[in-house]
Amino acid sequence: MRQAGRYLPEYRAIREKAGSFLDLCFNPQYAAEVTLQPIRRFGFDVAILFSDILVVPYALGQRVTFEDGEGPRLDALREPSALSRFGREIDQARLEPVYDAIGRVKEALPPAVALLGFCGAPWTLATYMIAGVGTVDQLPARRFAYQFPEAFAQLIDVLVEASASYLIRQFAAGVDAVQIFDTWAGILPGEEFQRWCIEPSARIVAAVRERVPDARIIGFPRGAATELGLYLDAVAVDAVGIDWTVELGFARDRVQSRKPLQGNLDPLALLIGGAALDRSIDAILEAFSPRPFIFNLGHGVLPETPIAHVERLIERVRNRTARN
Repeated sequence: MRQAGRYLPEYRAIREKAGSFLDLCFNPQYAAEVTLQPIRRFGFDVAILFSDILVVPYALGQRVTFEDGEGPRLDALREPSALSRFGREIDQARLEPVYDAIGRVKEALPPAVALLGFCGAPWTLATYMIAGVGTVDQLPARRFAYQFPEAFAQLIDVLVEASASYLIRQFAAGVDAVQIFDTWAGILPGEEFQRWCIEPSARIVAAVRERVPDARIIGFPRGAATELGLYLDAVAVDAVGIDWTVELGFARDRVQSRKPLQGNLDPLALLIGGAALDRSIDAILEAFSPRPFIFNLGHGVLPETPIAHVERLIERVRNRTARN
């Protein structure tokens, strides 16, 4: 998950210089710098591009801003006619700073460190585009999908094409792998999950592989533990990310037996540290280490997380895996 953030003083210094959050994302020099900061400090095996999933709605023409302490703000799409306010094709010129940042990071990374790009999945992007803000239950998007299924399907189609195009350009710029974040996948019932989460993600993967046959892609349908089998049946990802609510035995036996796993430390355990952190790390390693596995959080680093806890995590993981 995102490595850079407010828990790092060097990030906060760049953030203050940049102005707005989007100014930081679209300044290639700054975006590259904050991508590299965690690699310099912690020596992670993979660098995660610093950007945001909402650059895709922005590149489609929707107004996107970020309010300090309150998160993203978009021009809400409250009825089908509102879909005419933005284009059906992504404006790649708006995203050139992202591709520039990728090139800068790739040049600066040690050869053994990979670079991970990403996009938001269509369902998750649609929830923000329709509500105009992040909500607890994503009720505006769910209501829109039920009331106006044809218009919602049109929006999803636009986002599938835009997201695939965005990922293809990330590969061309130099990323080694990408991840598709479906942050709000877990709130949908079965039929809607199939229609709005599984099918669009499958189409994105197929479109990317048509242009980049060896593309390495990680899927992250957050909160969809019991539906992971259905997801893997249809979405041809190389690995699947799981959040911290997924029971380890279930993930090992039902998911990791099919695809490499990524996850799934609770960010709160990292925040608390100490024995709670050690127990969580050890349980994950014991469950997943025998098979291909990417140790990661089940979501992003909390802003209040002490740096010493991240250092402790890295040391414990590397010491345990070295002994194994």
